[in-house]
Amino acid sequence: MAQAANQELVDLFEDFYRRYYSQEVSKLAREYPRESKSLLIDWRDLYQMDPDLADDYINHPDQIQEAAEEALRLYDLPVDVSLGQAHVRVCNMSRTAKIGEIDSEKINKLVSITGTVDVAYPTESSVERAVFVCQRCGAATEIPQANDKDSDIQKPYQCESCERQGPFKLDKDRSEWVDEQKFKIRESPTGDKDGKDIESIVAFAEDDIAGTVDPGNQVTIVGVVRKKEPGEHTSASISDKYIEVSSIEPADPLEEIEISSEEEQQITGLADSKDIYEKLVSSLAPSVQGYREQKLALLLQLFGGVDKELPDGATIRGDIHVFLIGDPGSAKTRLLQATTKIAPKALRTNGTRTTSAGLTAAATRTSSGTSAWELEAGPAVLADEGHLAVDDLDHMPEDVQANLHEPMEEQTVSVSKGDANEVLSARTSITAAANPKYGRFDQYEPIGEQIELAPALMSRFDLIFTHTDEVDAESDSKVASHILDVNHVGELRSRNTTEASEESDELLETAEPEIEIPLLRKYIAHARRNCFPELTPDAKEAIEAFYVDLRSNGADEDAPVPVSARKVEAVVRLAEASARMRLSNTVDQEDADRVIGLVRSALQDIGVDPETGDFNADTIERGVSTEKREEVLNLKDLIKRIEDENSDGAPIDEVVRRAKANGISEETARADIEKLRNKGELYEPREDVFRSI
Repeated sequence: MAQAANQELVDLFEDFYRRYYSQEVSKLAREYPRESKSLLIDWRDLYQMDPDLADDYINHPDQIQEAAEEALRLYDLPVDVSLGQAHVRVCNMSRTAKIGEIDSEKINKLVSITGTVDVAYPTESSVERAVFVCQRCGAATEIPQANDKDSDIQKPYQCESCERQGPFKLDKDRSEWVDEQKFKIRESPTGDKDGKDIESIVAFAEDDIAGTVDPGNQVTIVGVVRKKEPGEHTSASISDKYIEVSSIEPADPLEEIEISSEEEQQITGLADSKDIYEKLVSSLAPSVQGYREQKLALLLQLFGGVDKELPDGATIRGDIHVFLIGDPGSAKTRLLQATTKIAPKALRTNGTRTTSAGLTAAATRTSSGTSAWELEAGPAVLADEGHLAVDDLDHMPEDVQANLHEPMEEQTVSVSKGDANEVLSARTSITAAANPKYGRFDQYEPIGEQIELAPALMSRFDLIFTHTDEVDAESDSKVASHILDVNHVGELRSRNTTEASEESDELLETAEPEIEIPLLRKYIAHARRNCFPELTPDAKEAIEAFYVDLRSNGADEDAPVPVSARKVEAVVRLAEASARMRLSNTVDQEDADRVIGLVRSALQDIGVDPETGDFNADTIERGVSTEKREEVLNLKDLIKRIEDENSDGAPIDEVVRRAKANGISEETARADIEKLRNKGELYEPREDVFRSI
């Protein structure tokens, strides 16, 4: 009976191939085995022909897979070729499980999961059918290998010829081997997870799909859940299980967000409203009072600009980077948290706990005893095609900060260690927050002198905002009142939501977003996957005029350069994001004007020389204004001249006296000398006497 049932299954699959996949089977026959070794079938096609057979594939995958591949071997091919070792791989299952839902009931069943590749191991060869040679009589014994991926190669108990118990030697040439890649897949970071309690599971891909994933890849895999041998592993939620992969398909985080037709109508209705920008801004962190410009900037970042590929192969990123610097307690962290809750795919990390390897990617030795390396993704890679929030950026060591240059500008992470040389994708927008070097922000000092961050890294941010905690009675009253209202709403909701709504609808509106977070997340996803706005002539003209106007401040020979050309690309990205916020495929002048005002405001905060009041790109690009740099250079020249006059060095009192004659105050001169000494450009052979290095 079992044989008849199996033959019936084979017949069903032969009919299925003829009706749905005749061209694909013919193509496989022409390309097998060098170009192609698998037939990829859509589970939904199988369900359309025979729902019971499709469901059986999920519940009895081993039996159904065997019949599907037997039918492929028996299929009447147009060319003289055998598909004896070809695979049938399944994709597009209608039911997608969460990794945390993989329990004992799913053992030996087919599942589909979507997630991010966390760790990828090198492709290795494993033996499927081992041939052992008896070292006593020379007879060969063939041993099929078990499915358990962590088991050692199974040896024969005794020789079939001489009936002795070895010793045996593996004949590698006569054994059957298959390429195999092990990787770990984890649930994709989303706003509702926010990096907490993220489950992961090990997966094994074999033969032609081995080696097709890298850390950070967002993928959907279909495979059979297996259980590891007992006693070898911990009893954590899913650590005793793994997946034998049938198919691997790239996944788009935006496509994973399902939007119903009703929700799509809600989104288009919101986009058509005249006050859509105010509604969006009020929906981001409504519990935080004020900071309208920062909230608008963060929303522009979440909607993003348009990626562009140029004819010469160069690319222009559409992802927007925003930096918030300011006094402690000025809501920076709250705003960062808000972005990760809203973004379709997001991850949050902290500079105080991030190592160099943990921020980008790490290459470590495998535990197999070989010289191979395994690649583990850090937050910048795991957030690929999403959003990364980095708090306490100033607390990161300089070498860790330096690793952000590549992902921020090139949107890649290069790993080169031992024989591991990989370039991983890191297409992510980055929001970072930091505190001033000495705890609080001083508006009268250049920003570069108040933060432990390399100027070259700061220049990668499209917008930089300062958060200052200034004393203002009216503003302080509004903030205190808002905080008290928000806390009261929280108290009411924790007791009884119905009571809260009856007591004060107006009070509830204080803490509730205009657009609920689930709908806002879908709004952003809809805009990013459907809107690809292009600049209108009016928008181009406005952006060009803005850039020329700023640059005109540096027309004089000795004037500082106000902004670099990089700012033009930043304005374009922001303007495209503004168009996306209203679901438009054109960047109009209103978009250009909106973001130009935002950029001017940000420049006013961080790009203005506190001594002259002029825009000055050096304040950001080099961490010090042009005037300050010239002042320091003049001081160094002065010290060198005094050294030439005095073989013992330059006494500080003499340096200060001559500096004052050149218009540099004593306080400034002494501070600059101390900075030069700390940077190693001066040394002190004896007390209060300096020499140049």
